[in-house]
Amino acid sequence: MKKWKIVADSGCDYRQLNNLAPDTEFVSVPLTIQIGADTFVDQADLDIDKMMEVMYASSEAASSACPSPQAYQTAFEGAENVVVITLTGGLSGSFNAARVARDMFVEEHPEVNIHLIDSLSAGGEMDLIVDEINRLISAGLEFDELVQAITAYQENSKLLFVLAKVDNLVKNGRLSKLLGTVVGLLNIRMVGEASSEGKLELLQKARGHKKSVTAAFDEMKKAGYKGGRIVMAHRNNAKFFQQFSDLVKAEFASAIIEEVPTSGLCSFYAEEGGLLMGYEINSK
Repeated sequence: MKKWKIVADSGCDYRQLNNLAPDTEFVSVPLTIQIGADTFVDQADLDIDKMMEVMYASSEAASSACPSPQAYQTAFEGAENVVVITLTGGLSGSFNAARVARDMFVEEHPEVNIHLIDSLSAGGEMDLIVDEINRLISAGLEFDELVQAITAYQENSKLLFVLAKVDNLVKNGRLSKLLGTVVGLLNIRMVGEASSEGKLELLQKARGHKKSVTAAFDEMKKAGYKGGRIVMAHRNNAKFFQQFSDLVKAEFASAIIEEVPTSGLCSFYAEEGGLLMGYEINSK
């Protein structure tokens, strides 16, 4: 029996945590991605390159499905304190599945503490929050103290996304075909954020790679970035990571910026060249 478990659905990009806190286990609960007749389970052995190939070769709409309450209940087993973080409830049923699982689990195991967090986000911001949960456990906080601290932390974190391709959003009817064509033809990058309700909101359309780097940094500063930690999850866009890091560090020399490859789910939605960046605002 561990003292702590950190449970995240695969809207978080981590498959495992480096520097895991003592007496703690990290569990990733996978979403599944359906492309035509093919089903891809977003776990550590998923061949994301193959999944993306199948997706781009298919003209059919593809979709994702959240974990079942049973998958969450299994993930909760074997710890005294469980902290769970899910994809935004604004776009996925994952949080609701986790809530159903928690209610059933606590009925049978009333001695177990379970705290649920709707990230209202995805990708890099979820990664950032998971890192902070792990740090707070390492610092020796008790369950109630940790809940209070992570709630305050989440209020000072945000998500920024930059998308170079939007085929999938068009196929799923989340973006008009006309706008999808314009993005492709004019080399447009969609720069946006997760809103306070956990929906994806467009902030700017930047033309070309270079403008998207400066647009992303400008939007972050507008939102209150002052040199805090950044986790950038990207799908094959090391060039953006490098140029963006240089831009940030030219102004905020001590900024810590982590690079993470996108999970299957985040690759599916952000697509090739896309990125989902979590960052701290009002940081000390």
